[in-house]
Amino acid sequence: MTDLPAVVFDFGGVITASPFEAFARIEAERGLPKDLVRQINSTNPDSNAWARFERAEIDAAAFDAEFAAEARALGHDLPGSVVLAVLSGAVRPRMVAALDLLKERGHRLGCITNNVPAGHGAQMSATEERAAEIAAIMARFEYVVESSKVGVRKPDPAIYELACTGLGVRPEDCVYLDDLGINCKPAAALGMRAIKVTSEDQALADLEQALDLAPGTFWPGTF
Repeated sequence: MTDLPAVVFDFGGVITASPFEAFARIEAERGLPKDLVRQINSTNPDSNAWARFERAEIDAAAFDAEFAAEARALGHDLPGSVVLAVLSGAVRPRMVAALDLLKERGHRLGCITNNVPAGHGAQMSATEERAAEIAAIMARFEYVVESSKVGVRKPDPAIYELACTGLGVRPEDCVYLDDLGINCKPAAALGMRAIKVTSEDQALADLEQALDLAPGTFWPGTF
């Protein structure tokens, strides 16, 4: 055991580029209103197609149909399958390098990811090759909690408690990174030091500060 803070990461939007960037491209390409996907996913947020899929209560075919129905209710045509196809964002190499450095320094590493039972692997990759790349990154974490496997999704406090229990640490001994404020709030309420990720540079700089590390520790000369 180490008395260093544990560091718990969201995956999409933190270790990889945010899927919302891909959603914005879809909206622009299809002539849909900006942030339509966000609007659909924030309507009935605990019982909509997205929430149910992340808890593995429905399969990909049902999600495709139910998401499309929710889009039609707002006056737009957007099948769920189109959204699923772009979920897995590009890997951020500097975040992966930060994982390696944290592990080398003795920090316990965890991951909490809202995902769905679709595609290949934990991050719903389109190909097996991409899934293997993600799996190699996932292997760096001591403990991973996937919403589609445990039937609980962020921002339910229970999923953060599962991660802490799995790592054998108290919430107050953890730093947590997520790109969504709604997911950071329950982490902070439990006692975690929550960092809302808006960019790779910002995330690494804030993580250095949270861990009392010198600026540039994760990428010398960057900050």
